[in-house]
Amino acid sequence: METTEKTTVEVQNVAQHQNILTPEALTFLNALHHKFNSKRIALLKERDIQQDLFDQGFAPKFPIETESIRNSVWSAAPIPEKLLDRRVEITGPVDRKMVINALNSGAKIFMADFEDSCSPTFENLMEGQQNLKDAIRKTITLEQNGKSYQLNDDVATLLVRPRGLHLEEKNLTANDENLSGSLVDFGLYFFHNVLELQKQSLGVYLYLPKIEHSNEARWWNEVFEFAQNYFKVPVGTIKATVLIETITASFQLDEIIYELKNHIAGLNCGRWDYIFSYIKKLKNHPNFMVPDRDQVTMTSPFMSAYSLRVIQVCHRRSILAIGGMAAQIPIKNDEEANTIAFEKVKADKEREVKNGHDGTWVAHPGLVSLAMKVFNENMPTKNQMHIKRNELNITEEQLLELPKGTITENGVRKNINVGILYLESWLKGVGAAALYNLMEDAATAEISKAQLWLWLKKEVKLDTGELVSKTFYDKIIKEELVKIEDYVGKERFHSGQFELATKLFSTMIFNEKLDDFLTLEAYNFIK
Repeated sequence: METTEKTTVEVQNVAQHQNILTPEALTFLNALHHKFNSKRIALLKERDIQQDLFDQGFAPKFPIETESIRNSVWSAAPIPEKLLDRRVEITGPVDRKMVINALNSGAKIFMADFEDSCSPTFENLMEGQQNLKDAIRKTITLEQNGKSYQLNDDVATLLVRPRGLHLEEKNLTANDENLSGSLVDFGLYFFHNVLELQKQSLGVYLYLPKIEHSNEARWWNEVFEFAQNYFKVPVGTIKATVLIETITASFQLDEIIYELKNHIAGLNCGRWDYIFSYIKKLKNHPNFMVPDRDQVTMTSPFMSAYSLRVIQVCHRRSILAIGGMAAQIPIKNDEEANTIAFEKVKADKEREVKNGHDGTWVAHPGLVSLAMKVFNENMPTKNQMHIKRNELNITEEQLLELPKGTITENGVRKNINVGILYLESWLKGVGAAALYNLMEDAATAEISKAQLWLWLKKEVKLDTGELVSKTFYDKIIKEELVKIEDYVGKERFHSGQFELATKLFSTMIFNEKLDDFLTLEAYNFIK
């Protein structure tokens, strides 16, 4: 293992995590910080510059300067055997019970999430690192409420999603700078587990979130090369799947794969974040509008075009195209409602597999068998990389086409209700919130916030003719808080963080400028 300068990383109030924050691990984080943090900050500034152009009326385009990458013949490096069959992936936060249950769920892959479904309290993050360390070594167990949890002999393959480039870690600093959340999550996981995974003939398998430009993929590739060299392990020990959850990334799929071609295994369609990004980037365009979020589905033209383009480009470059999330939770004591929900999931998964996707996501172990059945019946091979979809010619116009639909009072109420409920859960340290029979993460709150902001900014009229205004929103917020109190119970409502969540969420939808991410502001209120 390579050594570097003496660590200058300072740790705040976390002596109990000494098994994770060892001097050697902090030295590695210090090396990552000094080599890559300034470039990360520069990439974020490039996002701001790009956003200014979009706010002036420019739209995403296929970059002229990388046309040769899109049009030439090349393939990514081979995919490890363990990642060739990913027909069902389960996702969730890194708490101990979830890690055990997800690995035992029967899914092919478990994506352990330090990002959207994890409230980034330092306790959650450090315990999550310990949980994954124990899981890899097959020593993870749990005694809870009289039940014992331990791993089965046959478990899902583990993938890990670190936080996005925009998030920082305030509990770890170097030279008075916060460390990058991305580098902390990746660095600690890689440091503690790469050699153990090698002993098991496995690699460090990752998901990369929120990438907006191929330059950001290049940054990650450089991080990977540095980390592999630091431990003297082969190039390709790390294999990453990139979430395509920003509208700008859709226009640079080949370029993103190219930058990571020695380290990439696939792309994934992150639906809610993609719609959120679509609003964020194009919000100031004349006539731009998005209807109720329930009306924006994968059959909406711009969403269908995005999904199909992911399949086409992935298979052209010999990597996998993973479909989107089914957030449904089995509904107990209501067989009819449960059947309707499961039929929706089934139809969604059938559309994905028949379009050519190689796998899909679910949020609850109860959906694994349903999704597995759909893919087993329609995909007899390990994947569908042989389905090239060469007949498709997805245009810039198709990727940007406005979705049709209406804006309703029910849509406003749902965004306010779920937005406040989720944010309150996040502030309490729970990033995967079971709300109204769906497992919600930060993306739900982001799209709810963005839609409410957009509708107010554009002064839209509802399908009833009523004008959206601050007064209207204030009225709905008060009424929805009454419903929220009834939903969670009086004691829970008054002992929770609902006052703060309401204040934060309201401020964001009334702001003159749309906040980039609600988690950036809310992070100030957690430890």
